[in-house]
Amino acid sequence: MEILNISAKNMIKKSVKRTAGKKLPLVEDFFSIQGEGLHTGKASYFVRLGGCDIGCSWCDSPDTWDPEKFPLTNTDDIVDRIINSGSDSVVITGGEPLMWNLDYLCSQLTKKKILAYLETSGVHPLTGKWYWICLSPKRNREPVSEICKLADELKVVIQKKIDFDWAEKMRRQVNENCRLFLQPEWNNFENIIPEVVDYVKNNKVWRISLQAHKYMNIP
Repeated sequence: MEILNISAKNMIKKSVKRTAGKKLPLVEDFFSIQGEGLHTGKASYFVRLGGCDIGCSWCDSPDTWDPEKFPLTNTDDIVDRIINSGSDSVVITGGEPLMWNLDYLCSQLTKKKILAYLETSGVHPLTGKWYWICLSPKRNREPVSEICKLADELKVVIQKKIDFDWAEKMRRQVNENCRLFLQPEWNNFENIIPEVVDYVKNNKVWRISLQAHKYMNIP
């Protein structure tokens, strides 16, 4: 699958830049339960943005990669839906949300006292001000050092044994207060979970993150 048509990417990026982030390529937004990492079980609003230039082979949302498929949506309309949901927090995810300028989105959320959580691979410069940054780095493209230093949570997907080495490399780059999670890749769960369990038992700085929303059959 082609990750992203470069001309389409540039066209959309220019459009988002021209609006100073007041329009964003929206895939979907919904009120649900956080299913991964430290905040598993917390009710949150989710905003999924289109566009990703990493292209993980095991990605569970490859349809989000091409931002050309998704309408540029008024950021104010997204914020209004978050407020009307009654949620006090929102998770901004993707795709890769930091492909876009998120300063305006975060400023509007702050005004409304909505806590903003970011899920990112960290390969693009940080925009926006965040209550919580979850860094989920991918082996095929390293994150920028700024985000490593600011990450509140490091969540590394483990598909193969080699991913443990990648996780340790990333652990050395985040700050000492960052929470550390290993997450077995869903499609290889039965094969890799014994390895993840043994690894955490022998390396107690890590915890296991399970994709609880998939067990609950919720988005």
